[in-house]
Amino acid sequence: MVKNKDVHGKNRSSKILSKASSFQVVEAYNTLRANLLFSLSTSQKKSVIFTSSEPGAGKSTTCSNLALAMSQTGARVIILDADMRKPVQHKIFRLNNVDGLSKLLSGLSPLEDCLLETRSPNLHIITAGPIPPNPSELLGSQRMGYLIEALSESYDYIFIDTPPINVVADALMFLDQTAGVLLIAKQKQTHYDELQRAAEKVHNLKGNVLGVIVSSVSVADKPYKSYSHYAYESSNE
Repeated sequence: MVKNKDVHGKNRSSKILSKASSFQVVEAYNTLRANLLFSLSTSQKKSVIFTSSEPGAGKSTTCSNLALAMSQTGARVIILDADMRKPVQHKIFRLNNVDGLSKLLSGLSPLEDCLLETRSPNLHIITAGPIPPNPSELLGSQRMGYLIEALSESYDYIFIDTPPINVVADALMFLDQTAGVLLIAKQKQTHYDELQRAAEKVHNLKGNVLGVIVSSVSVADKPYKSYSHYAYESSNE
């Protein structure tokens, strides 16, 4: 049973795609969706890690909006907030964070208590839950592997929001169970050498970098020759 624990009276924030979103933002996510579908078309694994090289690049908002865009195709999508150090998905979707991934992986809450609804009927979320003392150990546990396997039977895609990869290694703990990593970079903030270091960490563990998404892109700058994937959004989460 999927629960709706919206504690703010409505199930979205200004960071979520809506009818009020600009045409450029909507089309950017539609383009990202098409690119991701193409990248995953040959993979048997449908779980994707979202991370960045540094904090504040926009990874969480990109994850939530791309999941929403994917769910609009009719696909069943679930977000796992695996950033158990500084979680924000419950804030983005304005949900209760009493139960969540930390309690689920610790065996303190059953899966049915952690599955939450969003405003899209095809998009569910497991929030991070209370911040644990050992997030890396939880994410590298057998329970995490079993969870991804179980969710793969009910959902078409699993989007996993993780901490910045150059800060902590949480995203690498279950890399082999996913199709790959989407790296989020922020225009005029992320340095190329830091992004390269993040990509090398993935490659060193035989993981796949599915692409780079550049956030906070100004239309006037038009960095089309520098990046193959880009999103027009302004979040710092």
